[in-house]
Amino acid sequence: MKTNRRCRALLAVSLNLVALLFSTTAFITTYWCEGTQRVPKPNCGKDKKTNCLNYSGNETANETNHNVVHYSWETGDDRFLFRYFHTGIWYSCEENINTAGEKCRSFIDLAPASEKGVLWLSVVSEVLYIMLLVVGFSLMCLELFHSSSVIDGLKLNAFAAVFTVLSGLLGMVAHMMYTQVFQVTVSLGPEDWRPHSWDYGWSFCLAWGSFTCCMAASVTTLNSYTKTVIEFRHKRKIFEQGFREEQTFLDQEAIKYFRERSVQSGSGLMEVFVHATVSLRKSGLSHISVHLGEVLGTWGRAMLTRSP
Repeated sequence: MKTNRRCRALLAVSLNLVALLFSTTAFITTYWCEGTQRVPKPNCGKDKKTNCLNYSGNETANETNHNVVHYSWETGDDRFLFRYFHTGIWYSCEENINTAGEKCRSFIDLAPASEKGVLWLSVVSEVLYIMLLVVGFSLMCLELFHSSSVIDGLKLNAFAAVFTVLSGLLGMVAHMMYTQVFQVTVSLGPEDWRPHSWDYGWSFCLAWGSFTCCMAASVTTLNSYTKTVIEFRHKRKIFEQGFREEQTFLDQEAIKYFRERSVQSGSGLMEVFVHATVSLRKSGLSHISVHLGEVLGTWGRAMLTRSP
């Protein structure tokens, strides 16, 4: 039983550690959602010859004379660029179309004013989620490596299960609130940021994978606690049943012993009574009626004499 309990505790610790690593990675990365944004192509110039609008006529003259009418043969989506972007809880980064690299801006500033409170609540829930995971992981490690008795292990196991379940619930709420805020920001966010197409990224998958591992760890911990308690109660029931059977056997032996002693005492008293009667008859006093009290007194004295 001890080996099985240790294996279950080790499994719960492993799942909790995976959940903690996944949640921390998702919290600090910016790949919760990713996609493309449609932005107008910049004008072609000396430093930019591709992915730009090339107007007819002399480019140099066009750049210096702003009164000249510019014409372009590109229409529809050809006039736009689709730049890659990815967004996390803290920042939204997008490809820089003029130079190499990316430019990032705060996602909290991009969210509509009506959703900022929900976004901050999501951030707080994520922090509490990670903190409760750390507490649950610490309690599980104490139960696995430093529990000196079964009772202490059960107490640590119960507290670890409670903290892990609470952390899982907070994580689920935080992920759902962030998803809601992002969807509202897609519709009501700044014009220069709104995505043309988007999907959930690997950070979002890590966040929900962390929630899954967290709930699996809590279920494993509760299962270990429940199974240990059931085994303990079963052993206690077997012990009490054996004790009752032994007590019943001892009681029957005691009853048998005192019953035999009482039979022996009764037979001895009868012998005394018969001997007294015969003596009276031999003495010629058989015609005298013997008082019942005297006989009982003689019986009682004989019982006191023979009783151990």
